Amino acid sequence: MKKICLSVIGLFCMFLSAFSQADESYHNQTLQVDEINLVSGYYNQTGDHSAVTGGIGSEKLNDISNVIDLQFVKWNDRDNKYNLGFELGVDHHTAASQAYVSATGASRNWGLRVYPSINWSVEKSNGLILGIGASYSHEYNYTSNNLNFEIGHVSKNKNTEINFRGNVFFDQVKLLEPSELRPKTIVTPGVTYTTASGNVISDDGESHGPKIPSSPRNTYAGSLTLSQVVTKNFQGELIVDGVAQKGFLSLPFHRVYFNNFDSAKIEKLPNTRFKFPVGVRLNYFLGDHIILRTYYRYYEDTWGIKANTASIEVPYKVSPFFSISPFYRYYEQSASPYFAPYKAHSVNDAYYTSNYEFSAFSSQYMGINIKITPKRGVFNVPAFNTLEIRYGRYSQTTGLQANNIAVSLKFK
Repeated sequence: MKKICLSVIGLFCMFLSAFSQADESYHNQTLQVDEINLVSGYYNQTGDHSAVTGGIGSEKLNDISNVIDLQFVKWNDRDNKYNLGFELGVDHHTAASQAYVSATGASRNWGLRVYPSINWSVEKSNGLILGIGASYSHEYNYTSNNLNFEIGHVSKNKNTEINFRGNVFFDQVKLLEPSELRPKTIVTPGVTYTTASGNVISDDGESHGPKIPSSPRNTYAGSLTLSQVVTKNFQGELIVDGVAQKGFLSLPFHRVYFNNFDSAKIEKLPNTRFKFPVGVRLNYFLGDHIILRTYYRYYEDTWGIKANTASIEVPYKVSPFFSISPFYRYYEQSASPYFAPYKAHSVNDAYYTSNYEFSAFSSQYMGINIKITPKRGVFNVPAFNTLEIRYGRYSQTTGLQANNIAVSLKFK
């Protein structure tokens, strides 16, 4: 993967931003660069319940991510505000479990993900908000196409906002199965093979083996948000979501071992799933220096999982240009009846997985966010107006441990 050089991009962004600043004494009527964001992150984790090896084995993983986000803005003569956004993300991860699923010729691209997106919206002078967008994501074993829209309204006094967002994802899962369950060699061009998951694949007559097929997975999601300014110091938000999934919802390289069966099968899960999260966000301003940001969410789905999430973040303004924000999040969930550990499933089970994502567990995530917004710009560069560094430590009762650090640069 070609690494994104943030220093070069930063210089480009400062140059571009310097020549695109609108005079704040009036609204511009041509599309101009409003904001440029660069985010780089590093994530690593350890654990010993890899789903690739049937609920045992190393979960060690390292991920490096880079995202560039460009925001354009314009106003028309009716004081309507138009926003256009472009984003490009590139991630690369390495995992201990990759050696147990990689196919011939696949190792070079395994772990690389590229995800561009584009979004357009208009905020009309009468308070109406309309928006549409599209995104694409591709990695070796997964491809996703997304279309989204939003419609909302802000009250005249700006105290109340209601917004609905809809998303549709059309995904393709490559049926990359464990090596011992995969067709081995080519015999005759045109011959078909049946995989362990029951999918028929064709032989293309070349030396590298049969073509790996893919299976569709569609997701339909809607989110209704109601935001209210209660007092000058207190704000609240209610979020009601609904998600429906249909298609191949398992992962073909996740093994499952049974209590009376020596060899493995790939995990098998229902081909539909419905999710019902409801959340509340409350923010309270304690004077000029401290804000309390709290959040609670209840989650339930048709796979038998129920979960609760509670979090708090306390931004503290040390000075007008420097703030620190410690944060903490607690999460707990019940187990899906489709889950069982290594060699605990029966061969008579209709559905089975040893992925600890579906087990009962609780987790904690804590860390700190540092934000710098100098009056004259970061490092005295006027266009470079914000620098943020965020670190978090994640721990799960299953033994999974993770660290995450992200650096965000904003040019405006």
